[in-house]
Amino acid sequence: MFLVVNKYILRNKFVGITLWPFIVMKHKVLKEDKVFLNHERIHLRQQLELLILPFFLIYGIEYLVRLIQYKNSYSAYRNISFEREAYQNETNLTYLKKKKIWSFLRFL
Repeated sequence: MFLVVNKYILRNKFVGITLWPFIVMKHKVLKEDKVFLNHERIHLRQQLELLILPFFLIYGIEYLVRLIQYKNSYSAYRNISFEREAYQNETNLTYLKKKKIWSFLRFL
């Protein structure tokens, strides 16, 4: 895992993105934010479980399905199964130690 700070890569509403093996963040202070880092580490694990490229394909397809379903980009994003798993468990700093493979499927 590599932490990268770059405020130009991310759009205004986003403070971070995980692109295996990088966690890109908008602000340096996020390097100290345990909840933020745990959220992004959950995405790193999801990406590895799906061998990276399929993760992004599924993520994009699910976003489009959710966009049709909710007719709102933020609601679509928040309801992607990968995001639901990450948001629900981001404050549990031991989650990755017990996470089962493909557990994002419970959030479909």
